[in-house]
Amino acid sequence: MVHRILIVAAVAAEADSVSAGLAAVATPAPEHVPLPGGLVLRRHAAGDRARVDVLVGGVGPASVAAATGTALAHASLTGGEGGGERGADRGERPHDPPYDLVVSAGIAGGFQPAAPLGTLVVSSAIVAADLGAETPDGYLAVEELGFGRSVHPVSGALTGRIAAVLAAGGVPCAVAPVLTVSTVTGSARRAAELAERHPGAAAEAMEGFGVAEAAAPYGVPVVELRAVSNAVGPRDRAAWRIGDALDALRRGVLLLGRTVFVEAPCT
Repeated sequence: MVHRILIVAAVAAEADSVSAGLAAVATPAPEHVPLPGGLVLRRHAAGDRARVDVLVGGVGPASVAAATGTALAHASLTGGEGGGERGADRGERPHDPPYDLVVSAGIAGGFQPAAPLGTLVVSSAIVAADLGAETPDGYLAVEELGFGRSVHPVSGALTGRIAAVLAAGGVPCAVAPVLTVSTVTGSARRAAELAERHPGAAAEAMEGFGVAEAAAPYGVPVVELRAVSNAVGPRDRAAWRIGDALDALRRGVLLLGRTVFVEAPCT
């Protein structure tokens, strides 16, 4: 059985780090698979064990949800092979999930001291941190308004496997909620508000919840993997370590490409 993984990054630099990590365990030169809307999958094959597709999905929850949904719909219709109907020779049924796992991957801000620079944060939950309403009595999440959801929990078995692999490989990691925001935090006041509203959160990024929302109708498990490049709070570009974070992401994907991505199940 070939395990099928979709890794969604926001920008090309993040996708490049993911592909560099996969190159050590899969095809060094991925196949490029065109998708509707001008999107392109980078397809890495790890022999007959796994196929990992890497997608640049855009910045922000809306753009990445649209891109992820396109990739999932395309895989559902074609069996992920790039055209035609899902093949009976692959033993697939129309209701089979298009992928075994979807990963939202990239760099992020880290809440201090939970996630120091260079840490890989593995999401225990993917949280839309600002999907709700401000009221005179404070913030109300969308659930408290009576509709929608703002949290996608992640299987503890999955996060435990990932964290164990990263720790064994010498990559510092933390398992904690990852927040999705539409506006990156730039002040100590805002950082404190988010930390109080979402106790235990370790990282802030802009895409995870969009990826999770797109995957949910297909029943595909989702996890977010974020390498910390800066502290959440006042913007101090001189203190950012984007290169180090991208390298941590690469090393993490290399380790997971040898283990979790080729193992079953992914839940």
